[in-house]
Amino acid sequence: MAGAVVAAALTVTTMYAPAAAAPVENNRPAGKSLVVLGDSFTANYPKFFSATKECLHAPTSWPNRLSERMGLAGTPDFVDVSCSGSTISTGDGWWLVHEVAEAAKQQAFGPETEVIAIQTGMNDVWARNSTATMITSLQPCVFNLVDGCGLEAAEQGRFTDYRNVTGQVYANRIREAVTYMRYYAPKARIMLVGYPELFPAAQEHVCVNVLGAGEVVQPRGRAVTEYLDRLNTAQREAAELLKLEFVDIRPATAGHGLCADDPWLNGFFDPAADVAGMPFHPSARGDEVAAETVYEQVRR
Repeated sequence: MAGAVVAAALTVTTMYAPAAAAPVENNRPAGKSLVVLGDSFTANYPKFFSATKECLHAPTSWPNRLSERMGLAGTPDFVDVSCSGSTISTGDGWWLVHEVAEAAKQQAFGPETEVIAIQTGMNDVWARNSTATMITSLQPCVFNLVDGCGLEAAEQGRFTDYRNVTGQVYANRIREAVTYMRYYAPKARIMLVGYPELFPAAQEHVCVNVLGAGEVVQPRGRAVTEYLDRLNTAQREAAELLKLEFVDIRPATAGHGLCADDPWLNGFFDPAADVAGMPFHPSARGDEVAAETVYEQVRR
C-alpha cells in the first residue's frame, strides 16, 4: 500500500511539474499551516484585470479572510495557489495537479500542515463527446432566449453535461492529487469546499442583475440549476468516498444568489453587490461568509 501511495505521489510531480521533485525522505519540509487550492471562486481575481499570467488573488477572497481568522495573514504559514480558470483535470489550462505541484515548490506540505482546503470543479468538462463548460455555455444556452437552457441543452451540446457529474467521477478526478497531499501532509485535515448558492435548488429560471437597473432573465434555465445542484452533491459524495471533510457553503449563502434582492454574488456592474466585482462570482460579503463557514469547520 505504501508503495502505491508513493508511486501516485511521484506521478503528480514528475508528470506535471518536473522541477518540483518530491522531497527527500529524511529532509522533508515542515509544511505550511494553511494551504488553499481552487479556481476563480477561490482566487476571485479576474484574469483580464492582470497583464501577466500570474494567478492573482483578491485581498477580500475567502482564503485571505480565512487566513486572517486563523491568525496566519501575511505569514509564510499561509499558501494560496488557487487560480482563476483552473479545473480539476480538463482543458488546456491550469489543473488541480499543477496547483499541487506549485504548492509543493513552496514547501506547503509536511507534518505541520494543518488544513488543506480545495474548491474546484465548476469549470470542468463533464462529457466525453463535448467540450462545453459552464463558461462556454453562457452564449449558446444561458443567454439564448430563443432556444432556452432547459435540461435538453446538455444532450444538444449547448450546455455542460450535468448528467455525468457524480460523486464517483469527481472522486476519481481528484484522487491522485489527494493521495499526494495526504502522503506528504499526513496530519492535515483536507477539506473539499463547496460553492455558494447561485440559484435556489431546482429553480426553473436563472437571471443576473445588470447595472442595478434590472435583470436579464432566462425563464428556461433548469440545465444551469441542475448542474449546480449535481456539482454540490458530487462534491459531498466525493468527500465521503475519499474520507475528506466537506464544507457546504450553500446553506450559509441561501437566499443571496444572483436573483436575490440582497445578492452576495456580483451581477454586471450591479451596485447591490460589488460594482467592479467579477460577474457571477462572490462579492466581498459573499467571500466573508464563505471564510466564516470554512473557519467554523476548522474550529470543530
